[in-house]
Amino acid sequence: MDFYLIDPAGPQLHLPVNPGEVTIRREKQYETVNIINLGEVDFATGEKLKEISFSSFFPRDYDPSYCQYAGIPHPQDAMNQLTTWTASKKPVRLLITETEVNVLVLVTAHTSYFRGGEPGDVYFDLTCRTWREVKVRTVSEGQKVTAPAVSQQRPRTDTKPVPKVYVVKPGDSLWKIAKLQLGSGSRWEDIYANNKGVIGSNPNLIFPGQKLVMPA
Repeated sequence: MDFYLIDPAGPQLHLPVNPGEVTIRREKQYETVNIINLGEVDFATGEKLKEISFSSFFPRDYDPSYCQYAGIPHPQDAMNQLTTWTASKKPVRLLITETEVNVLVLVTAHTSYFRGGEPGDVYFDLTCRTWREVKVRTVSEGQKVTAPAVSQQRPRTDTKPVPKVYVVKPGDSLWKIAKLQLGSGSRWEDIYANNKGVIGSNPNLIFPGQKLVMPA
């Protein structure tokens, strides 16, 4: 397993000594609202950025018993690089081989300290937060910004009349139905034209129970 901090701009840092453990903190974000007669209520508003932290040290001298590779960086140079990344507003990639950790992070804090009897070695605690890119659309000076139009019109009520349906009874004819429903027997042809698919080719042949749509 190896730990890398890789700057897309070029510099990278391969930790010479693996941390003893890595802590990944996940936390949900809440908004607390005070509701009358109910009190405080929490509403989940999303997930906070993950926080990754670990501790290790930069040895002054290479020791094959705990160093990952020969040619280790000078402790002060390595700490200067961490300081540069902490001050930067741009993310670096944290890669831990043999794990699923391969993410862009911001180096948010690091603490360095020294131990007696270990001259030249620099110990450190490092905290990173996962990077979430937010694309902000900018408007040039003088460019007109228009908000989306919001319709103030009420939904239109469908005033289309619902067609009347007549159920054929025994003894009915199209002429009789036209006389009773439309006021004129001569309009039987209108009924037939409106229901030819139901009646068929013979307008004189209708059956009880057939549903005929009356013309307007």
